[in-house]
Amino acid sequence: MDQTKIVELLLTAEIYNRFEELNEDDIPKEIRKLFYGKNGINRPLVVKLDVAKRYAGRNVDDVRSLPFIDFNDFNKQFKITSFDLTVKWFLKRGIDAIKRNPVLAYYYQNYDSVGVSYEDVKKLNKPKHSDKEWLKTIIAELEKNEETSDMLGLVRLYSPEDIKVEFHEVALDETQLQEFNKIEVALEKREFLEKIGVTEVGKLLFIGPPGTGKTTTARALSKKLHLPLVEVKLSMITSQFLGETSKNIEKVFEIAKKLNPCILFIDEFDYVAKTRTSDEHAAVKRAVNTLLKSIDEINLVEDGVVLIAATNHPSLLDSAVWRRFDKIIEFPQPSERIRKRIFQLSLSKVPGNFDIDELVELTEGFTGAEIKLVIREAVLNSLLTGKEEVEHELLVQAVRNVRERLNLKISY
Repeated sequence: MDQTKIVELLLTAEIYNRFEELNEDDIPKEIRKLFYGKNGINRPLVVKLDVAKRYAGRNVDDVRSLPFIDFNDFNKQFKITSFDLTVKWFLKRGIDAIKRNPVLAYYYQNYDSVGVSYEDVKKLNKPKHSDKEWLKTIIAELEKNEETSDMLGLVRLYSPEDIKVEFHEVALDETQLQEFNKIEVALEKREFLEKIGVTEVGKLLFIGPPGTGKTTTARALSKKLHLPLVEVKLSMITSQFLGETSKNIEKVFEIAKKLNPCILFIDEFDYVAKTRTSDEHAAVKRAVNTLLKSIDEINLVEDGVVLIAATNHPSLLDSAVWRRFDKIIEFPQPSERIRKRIFQLSLSKVPGNFDIDELVELTEGFTGAEIKLVIREAVLNSLLTGKEEVEHELLVQAVRNVRERLNLKISY
């Protein structure tokens, strides 16, 4: 057993308990996860035997031989008996840990020999709102109140840890990437933007046909930015009862603010935000107005909410809706370059030799979802023959089958 790992845990807890200016975001993610309770993470952090085993492995007896560590057999708790000795001992053995642990860096930055910056180390540490445990504690708190508990039934909540797709696995063009980089910078510089009065930031409208990656991108962005995702389809919150749709819209935006920082992803945006007509029922118009008002009253800088709305039918949107978003991001049918990228990403783990250039040429007009359908069909057909390695011809045949299905769909 590595004594250094246990001492890192104990020293992190001790320094965190001593310095009130440190917060949960300073604790390394792998250590922070050990201390979540029903109400989140509370001081003082106490290192019990079970916590030590979860972090350093089953056998922790070795650490008891250290002269500055005490173990209480009654309450099963480890404790540092000499802080100065512990600090000096760890400095000789744990320099790598100090350079990746903000709590330790905060204390050791005063040691000239270490050459570590607390601020630099903290930038590399994932924030607490990236933890699924953090999201669970927030949800548990909301469930205590009947009104906010009802809100939770309107949305789907994802922790960044629960999202499977990585941002680098999504085929995006340079224009799209640049806009997402702006959001990342705005998140880091929220205080500065508020100070200079630039607050209407972080409202994106995704437009494009089905299967072009709008939902996948929103989820991958959640993972990249370490932000929980609040996902809602407007068709699911539309009520048959007059006035309820407007109330549901207000609740969705309210829950996003309570879960901040987060991404609020509204799919099927055109379901409510469509062009208003003079003969529509007043309740329908009220729902559109409520949606517009809610968009106006939320932003990334002041509320910590990135708003992303998505529609397959941008032509249906009310003209007033377009003005609410600081950026419209198009998701068109993938170009030749993007199709090639999709094939490269999707086939990277599939055994076989493929002519990707031919596949790109054959799939002109295909969406990303349809390309992935081609690969799935080829893989399954290969498995039917007892082979895990996929022959190129099976992919070519799968392209033909998917195109036939698309043509059938168009004919109806």
